[in-house]
Amino acid sequence: MMNRSISFDNARACISQFAGTGQVDEYHVMIRVTNPLLSFRQQLDAVLDAYQQLLSGPLAGGVAVLKRYFLSDAANQADEVLAADVSDCAKSLVEQAPLDGTKLGLWAYLMTGVTSRLTESGLYEVAHGPYRHLWNGSAHNLAANSEYQTRLLFNEYIMQLAQEGCTLKDNCIRTWLFVSDVDLNYGGVVRARNQVFFTQGLTHDTHFIASTGIGGRAQDPCVLTQMDNYAVAGIEARQVSHLYAPTHLNRTSDYGVSFERGTCVDYGDRRQVFISGTASIDNKGQIVHPGDVVRQTHRMWQNVEVLLTEAGCTYDDVAEMVVYLRDPADYAVVSRLYEERFAGRPYIIVHAPVCRSGWLVEMECMAVKAQHHADFAPF
Repeated sequence: MMNRSISFDNARACISQFAGTGQVDEYHVMIRVTNPLLSFRQQLDAVLDAYQQLLSGPLAGGVAVLKRYFLSDAANQADEVLAADVSDCAKSLVEQAPLDGTKLGLWAYLMTGVTSRLTESGLYEVAHGPYRHLWNGSAHNLAANSEYQTRLLFNEYIMQLAQEGCTLKDNCIRTWLFVSDVDLNYGGVVRARNQVFFTQGLTHDTHFIASTGIGGRAQDPCVLTQMDNYAVAGIEARQVSHLYAPTHLNRTSDYGVSFERGTCVDYGDRRQVFISGTASIDNKGQIVHPGDVVRQTHRMWQNVEVLLTEAGCTYDDVAEMVVYLRDPADYAVVSRLYEERFAGRPYIIVHAPVCRSGWLVEMECMAVKAQHHADFAPF
């Protein structure tokens, strides 16, 4: 994994690159504004200008797969983002304010050597060889409450996957659930997900799906849950495995929720690892270091490291990180910790309450590592 930082007018980009042995390279880019005194439009222009310069330079040939905009005020900013960014890829817009005092940040995931299109199902397809990577961003509806909204989101997604010859159980690798007022509405999300998963054969005895369930608002205040998701058509069951780290973490079903701590997908030339939202927790499901954000950060890092080790990876293989803080007042200390350990790496710290109030900090990440597996086609 190669990492570098590039400065632009009023913006800075941190880039990771995985160079595959085949035709597909992967890039993760975090673009952050460096001048918080600018208006929102000026900050948006700074981010988009930096992105376009990257496409003309170090990211030349890259095809956008997913873009996630972290916004400070989605109700007043989302339309402007969508009008300014007309690129054809899965787009995710969520109110999770960057905690460096700016109004927006951008995570962009790109690949080379692929074709992309919007399918009739509404999912964005990124294709190479025998695989079709299916992405979706900011799916939502206006059902009566968070439970109904989540159930409808999954039911609609199951129908989209069916149009692509896929199922939730066999092909979905990762979901993100952004929950408005998570302390109030997360319970409904959990109930709906548990029920849908059971009907789809996703149980403690089979497997769940890597996921992050976190606080985040949509543009419309009536949207209580919105979802991003990722599936792969063309994979075999033996290419997918799940991470548990039982020395440090418990099974999520122990406390009534249904997601995997992490998921690995093996290809002929690489292994991709998707680490779910991970906090300061032990293998009994208990919060470790209540009230101490510094010690919680260190325990969270340790938990993620154990999951990565189980996948045959280290932090050197991590391509991007998103860090969620419940209390914006903790930003200064957590930011210092990340800069000391991960300076120049693609990460962003945003305001987003975790699903349990005692968790002060949570992180998720993606990693990729070269491998040679003769039984599988390259990525």
